Amino acid sequence: MTKQIFLNLAVTDLQKSMDFYTALGFTNNPQFSDETAKCMVWSENIYVMLLNHEKFSSFTDKAIADTKSKIAGLFSLSVDSVESIHLMMENGLQAGGIEPNEMRDYGFMTQRTIEDFDGHTWEIFFMDMSKFPTE
Repeated sequence: MTKQIFLNLAVTDLQKSMDFYTALGFTNNPQFSDETAKCMVWSENIYVMLLNHEKFSSFTDKAIADTKSKIAGLFSLSVDSVESIHLMMENGLQAGGIEPNEMRDYGFMTQRTIEDFDGHTWEIFFMDMSKFPTE
């Protein structure tokens, strides 16, 4: 079996969140989606499950973190070019996301950060390994 990753995120507005992730370039897999959850596909092995709070709570006894005021994790997505970063960010910002800090340029890697409506933080980056420092 191919190894896959499913990130499960608690969201307050399932449709609004699905629209945001669609704007970023994810696609919805209706096979694993219903009125309580939406399966958003980044690649053939990477999925983000958007779960309403009731559905998310059915998997844990812990309280759901308020990710608008506290960080629960940083999620990173690689793209094919710096231009792809800017396009993805523009689409996400137009869909209601926020950019909490300025773009970072590390020489070999360019990164921008976007937060969704619930404060889940995504770092969108492009890495040019030919520019990676060797010393």
